[in-house]
Amino acid sequence: MAITGREFELEQKRLKEVSFLLNDTLESLNVKLNADQLAMQDFRRFNWENKHEIRKGDDFAIASQEFLEQSMYALKEEYYIKLYRIKNKPYFASFLFEEKDGTRYSVYLGLTYLKDEDYGNIIYDWRAPISSMFYDFEVGKSFYDAPMGRIEGEILRKRQYKIEDNKLLSAFDNSLNIDDELLQQVLAEDSDDKMKNIVNTIQKEQNNVIRNTSDKTLIVSGIAGSGKTSVALHRIAYLLYKIEKLTSNDILIFSPNQIFTEYISNVLPELGEANTLQTTFNDYLNNQIDEFNNVESFMDFLGKYYTSKIDNYDLIKYKQSDEIINDIDNYIKDFVSSARVLNDFNETDKFTVDKNDVNSMIHDRYSNLPFFERIEEIAERYSMQNYKGSSKKHPTYRRLIFQNSNIERDLKEIYINFFSSDYAKYRMNDQEIRAFRKTSTINYEDALLFAYMKGLLCGFPYERDIKQVVIDEAQDYSYLEYIMIHKIFHNASFTILGDVNQTINPYYKYNSLEDLSNIFEKSKYIELTKTYRSSPEIIEFTNKILGLNHVSAIRDTEHIPLIHRKDSSKLLDDINYLSNKYKSVAVITRDSKTAERLYEELKDSIKISLLKSNTEEFNKSLVVLPSYLAKGLEFDSVIAYSDKDSKYLRNEKNLLYVACTRSQHELIVYS
Repeated sequence: MAITGREFELEQKRLKEVSFLLNDTLESLNVKLNADQLAMQDFRRFNWENKHEIRKGDDFAIASQEFLEQSMYALKEEYYIKLYRIKNKPYFASFLFEEKDGTRYSVYLGLTYLKDEDYGNIIYDWRAPISSMFYDFEVGKSFYDAPMGRIEGEILRKRQYKIEDNKLLSAFDNSLNIDDELLQQVLAEDSDDKMKNIVNTIQKEQNNVIRNTSDKTLIVSGIAGSGKTSVALHRIAYLLYKIEKLTSNDILIFSPNQIFTEYISNVLPELGEANTLQTTFNDYLNNQIDEFNNVESFMDFLGKYYTSKIDNYDLIKYKQSDEIINDIDNYIKDFVSSARVLNDFNETDKFTVDKNDVNSMIHDRYSNLPFFERIEEIAERYSMQNYKGSSKKHPTYRRLIFQNSNIERDLKEIYINFFSSDYAKYRMNDQEIRAFRKTSTINYEDALLFAYMKGLLCGFPYERDIKQVVIDEAQDYSYLEYIMIHKIFHNASFTILGDVNQTINPYYKYNSLEDLSNIFEKSKYIELTKTYRSSPEIIEFTNKILGLNHVSAIRDTEHIPLIHRKDSSKLLDDINYLSNKYKSVAVITRDSKTAERLYEELKDSIKISLLKSNTEEFNKSLVVLPSYLAKGLEFDSVIAYSDKDSKYLRNEKNLLYVACTRSQHELIVYS
């Protein structure tokens, strides 16, 4: 309920006081930063001018002092930047809390903290322990876990603010929870080109994910519009606040594509944190596989299916299956166990190598190493042993071991031989084998298996510096990909978020993301069941596409009915109608071929952009894109387009579901 009268005046007065204090703090910090900068310059100048008089033993102490001063300066500068960002909107919510002993105080929440020597905490960082009560409790009994122990009491009032340019526009008292007036206002707003932070509307179920630090791996299954990506980014910001010495460079996000990476690029900076490292699984494949010039991307792999006739569907489905993992494991075990050096050999007349010694080292002494690493170790051992600790003959011994053995060393041939072996359920035909040998670009489905097989034989790269890994759109990664990711980052903690209903891979689908608990130890599975994106009308329609009945819509909007079209004659009229009404409009097609065709037909009549898998920057005002590139994005309105040449097939309901659930306010379906 909106507050008025005396209460509103008191809040206006407090905002002025806080703004004055914040600006005063900024000025004071600015003076200190300038003074520190001058002091560091003087310190460096003095050391340079007196460098000949400085004793050698003092070098380390001077360097340590300079590093300490630079670190302190960086912390002050970082805090200054955070305060500067909130100076026109210092806080967004507050609550009145009474401890058990009767002590009563108001807690104001902002993107960062503000303290005063006389009055203590003026604004609390939204990530602070005490701030958690705002998200976790309704008015009534509550508690939070402080460093000194649990503090119990009662929330007497919860309040949210709408502040712009240091002016209090409105304030709401929420007696129950925060899906009341302000949330509805936020949900009713038009979407921007970039994703925004949601600190003022984080819900309890979302907060349970954001603040969880007790589980090494979180597996989050959330329906379309449940805020999975926002939750992931706010969780990163929370972990950076909570975990000592954790930095943005210690965190890696696996993104589905460059469009998505660009879309989320503003959130962490808005929260006062630097963007983390980001990659795609395709980047890993390109780094791991140097036997080919290029690796087909996942999006190109999908595009090939949705725009072309697939002749070898069963073979590709087998290559994408979980079943093939065990088949490859058994094949490689047999490959390794049958490897033998067949002859004794001489490096020179002076040094003879006994085949039995080499085989013993391969199968016993170095059996804990990946197979080809064993060969390297043995070659190194013989070189060091026979040449007084020198490794110069390492390549010679490696060559002789292979020459006198039954070991195939060409990874391409090892891969091809699997599909000719009894371990493979499906065989590659002669034409496919010839094409595999000749191609410079390895297909995506082959790249996954090739990288896994190479990892088993040569070892998986280990990324020791990454402490937190976040994987969004988790349903688009196969079980095999997670096995490899876990091997690469086996000491990291994971946050994995997805929705099996949004699966776009025509060859692979999970029954539940909870299946990943078999790979990741100490994992917790959480479900997010409320959707904040779409109107009830859109949710009702998208539920019917997949036969869902558990999706809960929060948005309470103007109740715009869906429009269904049976032909494309009104497409341009519909685009103009939506463009005049909303900030962002997307025409989402079944496949890239249809998107490109529509773009060519429309570009001379209206200003429209075509999104491709390699698009880095885009304006959401009016775009056309295929459904499998729309993952994770949202628009004010959507035209889900298909025609007689691009019909959604019976087994492509999930693809249509993805297209339709991108819309917030209004949906027009061409079918």
